[in-house]
Amino acid sequence: MWCSGASGTPKGHSLAAARRRPPAIPGWVTRCSYRWNVTLVVDAELNPAQQEVLDVLGASRDSWPQFEPGLRAELRHELEVTLEPLAHALERVGAAPRTFTKHDLSSIHGCEERFMAEHAAGFPGWSVPKARGVVAHKAIELSMHVRDEVVPLHLVDEALARLTEKDSGLGSWMQTITEFDRAELTGEAVDRVSKFVECWPKLKPAWRPVLESKLIVDLCDERVSLRGKVDLTLGMAQGTAAGKVLVDLKTGGFAPEHLDDLRFYALLEAIRLGVPPRRVATYYLDAGRFVPADVTVDSLFSAVARVVGGVQVLVELVAGGRPAVLRTGPACRWCPLLVGCETGRLSIGDGG
Repeated sequence: MWCSGASGTPKGHSLAAARRRPPAIPGWVTRCSYRWNVTLVVDAELNPAQQEVLDVLGASRDSWPQFEPGLRAELRHELEVTLEPLAHALERVGAAPRTFTKHDLSSIHGCEERFMAEHAAGFPGWSVPKARGVVAHKAIELSMHVRDEVVPLHLVDEALARLTEKDSGLGSWMQTITEFDRAELTGEAVDRVSKFVECWPKLKPAWRPVLESKLIVDLCDERVSLRGKVDLTLGMAQGTAAGKVLVDLKTGGFAPEHLDDLRFYALLEAIRLGVPPRRVATYYLDAGRFVPADVTVDSLFSAVARVVGGVQVLVELVAGGRPAVLRTGPACRWCPLLVGCETGRLSIGDGG
């Protein structure tokens, strides 16, 4: 996102040197030419966590990776060729068209019994745990445009009001919840927004920040659809040079599938635009830390294989009649089948 050593930097000072200046010394303000020829002002009063955001997500323009113009077509072709017989099998049993999200793929590659139960039940409806992320993301989006001091509670209150007024399933649910549910939702969203405001520098319009950016890739005559919603995107591509960064905001701790989720998003972005993001990163709000990964051609084709593998499992379960495999893990704690699953209860230390 940021360009070091540019002509806009005061003589004798590099951006790297500016980043090392003690925040307590408010000397000159460093400026550097922004990637898209927009000037970025670097705030000298960043705390260490905010500085880390710049260090992890920033990169000089000449370090952006270049990708072949034909990559988009290669990725789509690989998906459609390998998915075509699977889409046909799903169609035969009335399971197509079928949409796959990151949650679907994580579930399929995790506990198949849980996946089949959720697949049969459908969307269970809105709840505080499901809504808090949407509310927090809306509040963070509003924070980019307010001129006054950023107060997380005020942002969340405004986000709640706007989402409640929307003609949507979430809006309808929010109109009917109790005051206690609203209070719980407000408190949990404020916690997320507060941690984001503390740990991230203010998102400047020149960084092209977008919250909850939707990605859609339709395949095999729309019989298979891949969909995603990225928590935060920053930057943009220039020609075939990858300049965008995708960020997933998480509470709780690390899980290996989080990186798989972001590679899935990178795949969708590469097919949509023709140029993948430069980097993906999960940001853990509770810990104030990143787990980043650079995007490569190999990681994109790995994401292709994971998508195909997930669809293959679904075909085996719904069209082939294969019994679902039970797999335990941290997600057992939130599994709707936990009450009747002794193996799952034992895996989380709840044998009773």
